[in-house]
Amino acid sequence: MKFILYCLRFALPLHLNFSIDKTMGGFFGTISVKDCVNDLFYGTDYNSHLGTKRAGMVTFDPDKGFCRSIHSLERNYFRSRFEDELSSFAGNQGVGVISDTDPQPIIINSHLGRYAVVTVAKINNLREIADELLAERMHLSEMSANKINQTELVALLINMGTSFVDGINKVYDKIDGSCSMLILTENGIIAARDALGRTPIVIGRKDGAYAATSETTCFPNLDYKVVRDLGPGEIVRLHSDSMEVLQQPFEDSQICSFLWVYYGFPSSDYEGINTEAVRERNGKMLGEEDDTEADLVCGIPDSGVGMALGYSEGHNIAYKRAVVKYTPTWPRSFTPGTQTRRDLVAKMKLIPNPAILKDQRIIFCDDSIVRGTQLRDNVRTFFENGAKEVHVRISCPPLVYGCPFIGFTASKSDMELITRRIIKDFEGDAEKNLDKYATTDSPEYKRMVEEMSRRLGLTSLKFSKLENLVESIGLPKERICTHCFDGTSYCRRHCHCKKN
Repeated sequence: MKFILYCLRFALPLHLNFSIDKTMGGFFGTISVKDCVNDLFYGTDYNSHLGTKRAGMVTFDPDKGFCRSIHSLERNYFRSRFEDELSSFAGNQGVGVISDTDPQPIIINSHLGRYAVVTVAKINNLREIADELLAERMHLSEMSANKINQTELVALLINMGTSFVDGINKVYDKIDGSCSMLILTENGIIAARDALGRTPIVIGRKDGAYAATSETTCFPNLDYKVVRDLGPGEIVRLHSDSMEVLQQPFEDSQICSFLWVYYGFPSSDYEGINTEAVRERNGKMLGEEDDTEADLVCGIPDSGVGMALGYSEGHNIAYKRAVVKYTPTWPRSFTPGTQTRRDLVAKMKLIPNPAILKDQRIIFCDDSIVRGTQLRDNVRTFFENGAKEVHVRISCPPLVYGCPFIGFTASKSDMELITRRIIKDFEGDAEKNLDKYATTDSPEYKRMVEEMSRRLGLTSLKFSKLENLVESIGLPKERICTHCFDGTSYCRRHCHCKKN
């Protein structure tokens, strides 16, 4: 046996049913010449829009060692869970995470030393990897609700390496999916971006400190300036006064386009490209192409607002807040475990304004349509509050393929996508002619969109073209992952795109 975990609490049977939640997450790490706890606390909090299930922080102090805390966020927000215990943390370096998958951080003892690790990952072959590790008499001890902790599995793979770099590359080589990570060691913070850069890591710096995070939104109020994005597969070690490149980035990139469509906070940049600017450019293009007559445009809060502002400019139509979001208490709507609760949360947080809706022909802009349930209920509410016509414009193409790399919904099956249900009704097979339904303005595409509009009770429905989305982002198509729209995937071992 190559090593023993520092704490073995459970023996994991080979027949256990493995599964993980299909959502994202974000992290923040900082190392400073002085105490880092406040920066760590607020920097991690700025990732809260990326997840609502669990959060954790860990610091390292040469005298006190590692101090870790993990809390559920399902009934409380990050700040309220951690604020009262900040005094228990000590040190000039630490990492924090907002996780919708597993309890993190994980603290590990191994031949590489003692360290803590956090991940933003979706690992599709967890069971296969776990079976291999268990066959080699390695143990998996961190469990929650009988699910394997994928961050611990990542740590097991790291520990199989002769160094951190070697171990991280074993993660890149072994997993099917994506994984970015921060590793808090006794000698600095190691940041390693996913091998194809599907999820971001951005480096920031201020006098006497460095930081690494998923969101540049973390930096301005903490006085960090953006240094640069890590490249795909790039590995660096941060000290308070320097950044050491341990592995140069790989050539191929597949950053998730949905970061700009939905996930990203409006003030955040990825690859130096601002989220809100992309949404406005995308909306403007759709507004210029659309010949629909209407009285006003409104964005569905929050991620539909930027698109609607762009649409307003491109279509030369007034922007008004016909629906507003009640922000003090209602969290994001896709995270609850049941559809009934998701629907309830979605309804409670969006409040229609009858004074603006009454007798108006309205364009509503939103980021995407997944199941369609929430939008259908919203549309019914808009009509009940006096809207004369309800037209919906979506900032991305129809979601025809489930995402195997980053889970942007809590869907457990592609059949939860409204597009797939319609395709099955049309074709008798949910897998048939997917490429035709994903091709903009093909007969199959038009028929599918018309049926979606009918089922959702809309006056009309239009989606942004994939070409426009790519243009609004501004990166070459081959460097952006658009799998959920057109089914393309990319293998970093072979420089070609392919259809699934």
